[in-house]
Amino acid sequence: MVNEKYLLDANSFVTPYQNYYPFDFVPAYWRQLEPLLKQDNISVMDVVRDEILKGGDKLTEWIMAIEGINILDRRDPKILESYTRVLKFIQDSPFYNDKALRVWSDASVADPWLIAAASAYGYVIVTIESGAGKINPKTPSGRPKIPDIARIMGVRCENLFYFIRKTGIKFT
Repeated sequence: MVNEKYLLDANSFVTPYQNYYPFDFVPAYWRQLEPLLKQDNISVMDVVRDEILKGGDKLTEWIMAIEGINILDRRDPKILESYTRVLKFIQDSPFYNDKALRVWSDASVADPWLIAAASAYGYVIVTIESGAGKINPKTPSGRPKIPDIARIMGVRCENLFYFIRKTGIKFT
């Protein structure tokens, strides 16, 4: 799909930085990712950026140095409307308990905002997070997962390797 729009989860930055592509090991990855973050079809939520900024590390410095990064503001009316629907689903779902709603109702938790923004504007969420598998209303979960809720809300999720392939990032 040529016209896909991507919304990156914090773990799409943090996990590669910490585990797979550290700056000193695979600098080409970060050099190629930087200009992509300035394109109209690739976005980062303000809450995701804020989560990365809390790290106080080289990843924080890297993202702060990018001028013109495409940041989505969670105060956007369409995103706020969609966010309400996401939380309402968690509240009403027999598969999730009160803890799930408490966790996702925290305005600094990026997960529901990602789903809301993707739903409002047609983004594909790029995340390393996996779904929870089978959940049961007899034992409701307190830990909603982006892929599970996104699927129910009609939002597509893809992993980081999909994003790397689609954007043409190369490691040579």
